Amino acid sequence: MALTGREAVRLEPRRRGRPRWATIAAILVAALVAAGAVLWIRIGPEPVVTIRSDLPGIGPRTVVTSVAEAGGRGLGSIRVELIQDGESVLLEERTHRPPGPFSLGGEPVAAATLEVEVGRESTPVLVEGEATVRVTVERPGTLLRRPRPRVAELTLPVRLRPPELSSVRVTATPTQSGSGVLRYLVGDSAVESGVEVGPYRFPGHPLPGGGRQERFALFGVPYDSADPSPFRLVARDELGNEATLRFLGEVEPSPLRSSTIRLSDGFMARVVPAIMSHTPELQDRGSLLDNYLMLNGELRRMNAERMVEIAADSAPRQLWNGPFRQMRNTQVMDRFATRRQYLYEGRVVDTQDHLGFDLASRVQDDVPAANSGIVVLTEYFGIYGNTVIVDHGFGLQTLYSHLSRIDVEAGQEVEAGQRLGLSGQTGLAGGDHLHFAVLLGGLPVNPLEWFDARWIRDHVGAVLPLQGSG
Repeated sequence: MALTGREAVRLEPRRRGRPRWATIAAILVAALVAAGAVLWIRIGPEPVVTIRSDLPGIGPRTVVTSVAEAGGRGLGSIRVELIQDGESVLLEERTHRPPGPFSLGGEPVAAATLEVEVGRESTPVLVEGEATVRVTVERPGTLLRRPRPRVAELTLPVRLRPPELSSVRVTATPTQSGSGVLRYLVGDSAVESGVEVGPYRFPGHPLPGGGRQERFALFGVPYDSADPSPFRLVARDELGNEATLRFLGEVEPSPLRSSTIRLSDGFMARVVPAIMSHTPELQDRGSLLDNYLMLNGELRRMNAERMVEIAADSAPRQLWNGPFRQMRNTQVMDRFATRRQYLYEGRVVDTQDHLGFDLASRVQDDVPAANSGIVVLTEYFGIYGNTVIVDHGFGLQTLYSHLSRIDVEAGQEVEAGQRLGLSGQTGLAGGDHLHFAVLLGGLPVNPLEWFDARWIRDHVGAVLPLQGSG
């Protein structure tokens, strides 16, 4: 039966409604598929993990640094373990909160660095052999997908035994403020050895003409103590394992002398501005006296620390020949190891120790090298003014200060008696003179011993085959 036109018009909306519901359903399905895809895909790329250690193995203390990097939603948790013989020790664990899979905000953690210490001190269960540092990095997961963790490992040898150290021999009882020589044997694993006393280090050197394990060290005795207990013979391997021996039973006392320095405004007005102009890192303390005390104390200590640093680069061979020579035709104004009291307007304002010889002759006299060596410093050197330091090898150096002129350059080889410059009164000098010091490892020691050919022969030459021991 044929439909009328009115009936045809009534049926038309029904035919058009079916695609609309289908479209909505299709959109919902597509949204679910897209959400699933996000949940599946948005876990980010696989992290990159690197591991490095500051030493080639594990000894008393080795620092292992792990770096993890990841894009996308960044890093999740990071776990660092030490594995040995199937046993695991947790060293550090860190958890990050990444943004959610649908989040458009938040800050992902793109990189993290974990620094852990492993070794006998922090991990007592360690035994010799090998151990592995394992780093496990998790990425943020989703409801539908949990990615596998990224694992990186670093295997290191474990060595906990210190080097062998034996056959200690000191040539003679050293004197307070004097010098000594030590001969000893080290094991093959030792990469450094020597004498240590307080902040001072006196490195050991292969004994000329000796066996593979024979060493010797020139060392200084602090001027302000006759206590032998701080002296240690030390040997270390490349992992920091350390062997120590006490080798000194006695130090011959040599008490400090004393003297008095009277300060005047005229003297301070001459020396203070000149020194401060060469040391701009020092701040003005507001008065002439306060500035002088800063130079006499703080700057003096800074200069002493620098002398230790310079000594660390001393040549590992003998550069001197025979006894050292005192500057000719000089009068000793002040001797080594003198404790000075500084008076201003009748009151004691400071106490400092004078650690050299003050030698005076005529104004701007030639200053000769006390022995052959290599010039290692030529500069305005704090309280010492214009200064030259000559290296004689094995940590032994000489210092020449308050010069009015310097005639040599750093790196220049000089012979005994060669002119280094002219005497003067730069720095904290009250008049024209030479401040002369002998240094061992940067520690000032008594120059008289090194002026004495017999002392050098009997004390140093008894251990170390010397050139020109005289």
